[in-house]
Amino acid sequence: MPCRYKINRGAVSTVFEIFFRMVLIVVFLITEELKPFIRMIQPEEMWLYKNPVTESYVTTSVMFCISVFTPIIVIFIFFSLRGERADLIQASLAVGLALPITGIITNSIKNIYGRPRPDYFWRCFPDGKMTNDLHCTGDMDIVMEGRKSFPSGHSSFAFCGLTFTALYIMGKLHVFESQGRGSGLKLCVSISPLFGALMIALSRTADYHHHWQDVLVGSVLGLSIAFMCYRQYYPFLTHVSCDKPYAMLTPYSELPRTESKVDLNSYGHRKDGETAIQMI
Repeated sequence: MPCRYKINRGAVSTVFEIFFRMVLIVVFLITEELKPFIRMIQPEEMWLYKNPVTESYVTTSVMFCISVFTPIIVIFIFFSLRGERADLIQASLAVGLALPITGIITNSIKNIYGRPRPDYFWRCFPDGKMTNDLHCTGDMDIVMEGRKSFPSGHSSFAFCGLTFTALYIMGKLHVFESQGRGSGLKLCVSISPLFGALMIALSRTADYHHHWQDVLVGSVLGLSIAFMCYRQYYPFLTHVSCDKPYAMLTPYSELPRTESKVDLNSYGHRKDGETAIQMI
């Protein structure tokens, strides 16, 4: 007899989802290297870009570590406490989808819009002497990076990763469901990641790397994508089972067996109108 192999559709779907996220990460890395649109700058508006050059209060590497590893650590903490493997997989897929989508959209807008940063003047003219034709004399890599102000990548990534973390904790603690209402501690614990995201976003205006509009739009962008991806895998926070992903709420069990001698219609009744006896 020929061998028949039963394909695990769930495993195949998970592998495909992981591969799709790897593709998104590659696309994100490609958009990181693209050159922005060279937007015309009028001499009379140059005062907007004469803020001093300073080091980032929150470096890019630190921002990525916080945005990526915070949700991962929280997911593994709840996995170690509850041992729900399906939740571990679904939560990882959700945050793994949200972050690269945020990066691709953020970089795409940056490159198309090409807005100068608040410190662009000193990137373009390190010696402080502006040429009549506004031709930059500084390092071109630094100058090109200075034209990627809108929206703020720090803000979008921070709010994406940390908003997802906040939503995940809210679901696990039933903050907005009847089981968790009335607990100030649960509420404060769940919204604490949002406070961290806010501090990262505001730091970008304090170190003169972004305008306030960049930070606002980046924050809304990251928050929106995080919420969208969370809801793709988890129910509303007011749902009685908000702590479980949809994959755990959809049973894949066999239908109950019925007596073989009884002729049933599609609704589980005899064709003569009498209810069939089901074997439980």
